[in-house]
Amino acid sequence: MGDIFGRNPVLEALKSKRTINKIWLAKGEQKGSVHEILALAKEQKITVQSVERSKLDKMFPHENHQGVAASVASADYVDWQDIVHAAKAKGEDPLLVILDELEDPHNLGAILRSVDAVGAHGVIIPKRRAVPLTDGVAKASAGAIEHVPVARVGNIVQVIGELKKQGIWVAGASMHGQYMHKQDLTGPLAIVIGSEGKGLGKLVSESCDYIVSIPMEGKINSLNASVAAGVLLYEAYRQRKAGN
Repeated sequence: MGDIFGRNPVLEALKSKRTINKIWLAKGEQKGSVHEILALAKEQKITVQSVERSKLDKMFPHENHQGVAASVASADYVDWQDIVHAAKAKGEDPLLVILDELEDPHNLGAILRSVDAVGAHGVIIPKRRAVPLTDGVAKASAGAIEHVPVARVGNIVQVIGELKKQGIWVAGASMHGQYMHKQDLTGPLAIVIGSEGKGLGKLVSESCDYIVSIPMEGKINSLNASVAAGVLLYEAYRQRKAGN
């Protein structure tokens, strides 16, 4: 899976409710089936980006793209409730990762690998201002994308609230929190990782039950997002195994 082009292929993908990350539409294209494409995209809350036709020419050289193209997910998304239910059905405390506007496909792919490695149950990402499940993510995940459920939601803060109602503790990752080895990371838990550079958003941070940090001795005071996620996941894994 990856990018598709042409009015009919994009329209059929929309009609079949295939998971589409984004649609590119050449400026000035308004005739014929474009109206139906725009209507379905709006109904399904899919971002439509207006671009110069030259951009599509570069993306699909020597192809008749008809001024329309779409980025299709490299894996299907799931409902976040299904991730929680699947964990409980196995008699396990849910262990989730929530990503707050992560933009680097390599980071997301690496996080999927760590989630799979520790036996965590899934990842939640936002629909906007965040990397979706692209071919780049699939490649960076080294196959983990086939095994780790990913939910894509409209409002991270709202979902955090729903998780808390279900008895799942939510820990935000930040350099200003309590050291991870001093915090209880057993039991139902969602770890929230912020975006590259900006970290956790203010509302997301305020929605967390507590903030947890990774001890560091060096002169650099932050870690790559995927490394931080891996370290925190393995601390949660260690604590869980120690309690068995």
